[in-house]
Amino acid sequence: MDNLLYDVMVNVKLEEGTVVLENLLLSIYFKEGISTKELAREVLLPVPVIAAIKNEFKKRDLIVQDRGIRLTQTGRDFIEKTMKYEGLDTELYHRLINDNWSFEKDFKKELDLLNKVFEGRPQVDVTVDQSKCTVETSIKRAILCLKNKALIGKRILCVGDDDLVSISLSFLVKKLFPKQNKDKCLITVLDIDERFLRYIENTAELENLPIQCHKTDLRQPLADKLINQYDCFFTDPPYTMPGMELFLSRGISALKKESGLTVFFSFAHKTPDFNLNMQWAFLDMGLIISDIKPRFNKYEGAEIIGNTGQMIILKTTRKTEPMINDVFDEELYTGEIRRTVRIYQCKECKKQIEVGDKKEYRTIEVLKESGCPYCKGSSFDIIDKLTQES
Repeated sequence: MDNLLYDVMVNVKLEEGTVVLENLLLSIYFKEGISTKELAREVLLPVPVIAAIKNEFKKRDLIVQDRGIRLTQTGRDFIEKTMKYEGLDTELYHRLINDNWSFEKDFKKELDLLNKVFEGRPQVDVTVDQSKCTVETSIKRAILCLKNKALIGKRILCVGDDDLVSISLSFLVKKLFPKQNKDKCLITVLDIDERFLRYIENTAELENLPIQCHKTDLRQPLADKLINQYDCFFTDPPYTMPGMELFLSRGISALKKESGLTVFFSFAHKTPDFNLNMQWAFLDMGLIISDIKPRFNKYEGAEIIGNTGQMIILKTTRKTEPMINDVFDEELYTGEIRRTVRIYQCKECKKQIEVGDKKEYRTIEVLKESGCPYCKGSSFDIIDKLTQES
């Protein structure tokens, strides 16, 4: 597929990349007989460029001009066999693409299954800025991937996955292809937390999901086998400037060298000054903002960010390059940059215990699990918080 579409892209001198050619073919596939003008509106290209692409597709026996633009059998086979759309539940697909779906109507069974999976996931480690998005948010991320034509037939990377997006993506593929969902996509998870990797691997084996997991310390450059291999990536990085720069850089390193690829970037709502610096970082990496969805992400127990976060959809360009290529040895996580010591008081014995990154108890969860060092009580009140910038 890459060679055919790449040749068309080169011959037409198309700067938008091969992604727009795939979208064009899909528009014809779902709207047989579509006019040239309507096709131009669908894929946001000028009519003369559409005409040039049509000529290239005709040379390769992919389309014919017959009461509008139609696919040949070769073109249909290309989409169904090569692009992996064969067996698609088109009715569900169109509902999802056009936002005519509901959790209760379309995902009741999947919600029941995913709720059980999400309830069993490991406890978050707040020292590495983990937080759990809701099941509904994870499904919405998967649907967003579908709407951006980055799911079916694609290689998808999750740069960190304590949100279990890889599992929701896989469940959506099974839903879209009820009769045969094998080889419809490949999902790779990179994470440093072995607990989550084991949990995802076990779930993938139990449910027959197309997920591969690799233990990865993102402070180190990615393994060569991961470089320039993927069509899109998801990341919900530490909510610090170094965190977002590092996670985006590693994800970019893994993407194919093409324009128009999608990055699904989840991040906290930040101040205007922080957002300005973040957008400068996007530009430095050759990324453009395609869409911003405020309050898209909802999290369990993340009161510090109001339980919500934004989804920023980024697209690659011909100038996209990672900002960080080498070993990263600077402070990364919120607790490293803003060191916070919290003072808790045991409800039983009234003794005070310090909790923080450099203390005996790194988090309140660790303290509760261990019990009060004086009386073994497990209930505490926070009475003070001391923050020091690194």
